[in-house]
Amino acid sequence: MPNQLRAVTLTHVRYFKGDQLGHFLAWISLVPVFISLGGFVSHFLFRRELQGMFFALGLIISQFINEVIKTSVEQARPETCIMLEMCDSHGWPSSHSQYMFFFATYLTLLTYKKVGVLFRNQMFLLGFVIWPLALLTMYSRVYLGYHTVAQVFAGAGLGVLLGWLWFWVVNSVLKGLFPVIEESFFGRWFYVKDTSHIPNSLKFEYENARAARKHSSYKRVD
Repeated sequence: MPNQLRAVTLTHVRYFKGDQLGHFLAWISLVPVFISLGGFVSHFLFRRELQGMFFALGLIISQFINEVIKTSVEQARPETCIMLEMCDSHGWPSSHSQYMFFFATYLTLLTYKKVGVLFRNQMFLLGFVIWPLALLTMYSRVYLGYHTVAQVFAGAGLGVLLGWLWFWVVNSVLKGLFPVIEESFFGRWFYVKDTSHIPNSLKFEYENARAARKHSSYKRVD
């Protein structure tokens, strides 16, 4: 009787027992999950910035495109997929590589254009943290046996292309709709905002939070 069980591939990571590097890379391979759940969910709950929301939407669209390409090309994973029980899914392009390189590209452009949380003089954080994580994720997929080198490079290249393209779409085409979204029922109900026009949003929020403390009308009533 054929095995009818299927795994959610984004979280289905295995490594050989006793392989410490494999163990480390297995956790690295889960970085996209941590970014999605810990990063974007927290962002929506606590900040609700339109730039962050469209960033997340772009990642979702990117992964949808990845699945369409995979099911169209139907390129098999490497032979090691038999041991990993992953032969029921296709391998080109790597969705993990595509996710991380989309994320790194978009965040780099946000920082360079002085739109995001980081500032241009903090670009070194991207060079020492985000891009190495993207490269490690790409390497982990090959080392752990889930993808070939060609598959991870295809995912990385597609991630960079889609990340750049989506950044252009959001900030050249859709940004004009941000005030409309802010004033809509959805925007007012969820306190959705756009602070990309403020040069230093962190300083702005910090100073306004301190100033509001002096006014009784802003004080919480328990």
